[in-house]
Amino acid sequence: QVQLVESGGGLVQAGGSLRLSCTASGGTFSHYAMGWFRQAPGKEREFVAAVSRSGSSTAYADSVKGRFTISRDNAKNTVYLQMDSLKPEDTAVYYCAAEYRMLKPSTVVLITPKEYDYWGQGTQVTVSS
Repeated sequence: QVQLVESGGGLVQAGGSLRLSCTASGGTFSHYAMGWFRQAPGKEREFVAAVSRSGSSTAYADSVKGRFTISRDNAKNTVYLQMDSLKPEDTAVYYCAAEYRMLKPSTVVLITPKEYDYWGQGTQVTVSS
């Protein structure tokens, strides 16, 4: 069973950048597809970005495409979310998620919350206007 810990959140002005990190322990990291989701107050949790367990495939929500970049370093058991050109509407708690996918092709990406079994505690991102 994998445990996930996010870091890197904070307060930034609109147009600024942040890089979120999510470090995993308790499992073989390369066996897991990874994703980032976010939840703003009063809203449902929504998909942000996902990466396959090999790192060769990625997917993004339309709202962040061209501004956010997901990547992973399997040697460091870490997935990253580089967020550039941040907007006030990006303000939310950001969650890292993992799903065991060793028995599936290494290029599979997962984009809905119900596909993930493991979640971090979240990190707050606040973008001021």
